[in-house]
Amino acid sequence: MKIVVQKFGGTSVSTKERRSLVLEKIIEAKQNGYSPVVVVSAMGRKGEPYATDTLLSLIDNSFKENNLQASDLLMGCGEIISTVIMSNELSRKSIDSVPLLGGQSGIITDNNFSNASVLRVDTKRLLAIINQGKVPIVAGFQGLTEDGYITTLGRGGSDVTASILGAALNCSKIEIYTDVDGIMTADPRIVKDASLIKEISYNEVFQLADQGAKVIHPRAVQIAAKSNIPLVIKNTLNHCSGTIINKDGTNEYKGLITGIANMNNRIQIKVSVDDNKGNDNYFNILNMLAENKISIDLINVFPKKKIFTINKNQFDEFISVMKNLNINYTHEDDCSKIALIGNGMKEVPGVMATILKTLTREGVEILQTADSNTTIWCLVKTTAAIKTINALHKEFKLEYKCKSIN
Repeated sequence: MKIVVQKFGGTSVSTKERRSLVLEKIIEAKQNGYSPVVVVSAMGRKGEPYATDTLLSLIDNSFKENNLQASDLLMGCGEIISTVIMSNELSRKSIDSVPLLGGQSGIITDNNFSNASVLRVDTKRLLAIINQGKVPIVAGFQGLTEDGYITTLGRGGSDVTASILGAALNCSKIEIYTDVDGIMTADPRIVKDASLIKEISYNEVFQLADQGAKVIHPRAVQIAAKSNIPLVIKNTLNHCSGTIINKDGTNEYKGLITGIANMNNRIQIKVSVDDNKGNDNYFNILNMLAENKISIDLINVFPKKKIFTINKNQFDEFISVMKNLNINYTHEDDCSKIALIGNGMKEVPGVMATILKTLTREGVEILQTADSNTTIWCLVKTTAAIKTINALHKEFKLEYKCKSIN
């Protein structure tokens, strides 16, 4: 039995016209010999009646923050509505289906409401439904505690649901349907020549997602990678070939860089020994930030200086911690972190030199750099981010990588 898990995002199920396209994908899977398991998100986006953020606007923020169990119950309603509506649509095509809560599909979680972790998946009910020739329609983004309470898996959790079920069912592939053609070499809103990546490795796409590309949730990639199940990102609205995510990526394109991602709203922090003489707290700064749950990255530690970045939304909290420690520091506002990602750069000399040469030629000041085996990061002012991304995209010839196939 060949099982395919098909996840459809909120925009895919938001209107009757789009749901008709969803039906085509499900029917096509059946015609190709697959037994589909369908995962759906809440319909639409904020402002539309059944979207998750719209539902959350019905309750007070203080209640929401102090009663996460109740908030999870409310948030799960959007996906539940989608399951029944999609089941109704399939019925019109004479296809039997069974709408299910996440917990009814076998996803059992801990009691960490709003960001639950999966403890186990019991596939007996799903397999029984499939063996009856019916299509399970599962509410994404949610699970059930041991004692029967609905939980949610964190934002973007419907992708996670698809990968969790795919791994538990040992499915042939997981298809993530959205409103874009697949994973692009860069954000097409920034780079007009951005092109579709036909195949990409788990590691590369995880890095892209983790560094700001929002096509798929990083946890979904991790889960699929652990079970070595191919992920396919496709557009519900057309017949584009999409992007295949697998262990090795592609042999078709052997360039150094696979794609570029970016994150704005970064603040660069510099702390030096000379500015904090006699203050032993200087040597505990990183530990204290961790204890206060302030996330830092692009960390460069020198004998007499520490440089790192934080998200702008944590800056007020950072100021408070530094004040309590009596630490002096300087900072640079309005920064953007640019990440160049690609398995092809492993052990290849000169990649960083090419980046520095390119940005110097473009007149872009580089505030900070860092690198790993498959990723190089550059910090620049946000006003220079678009120029930086376009220049690097052109320098590494990513516009010639491949073209979308409709």
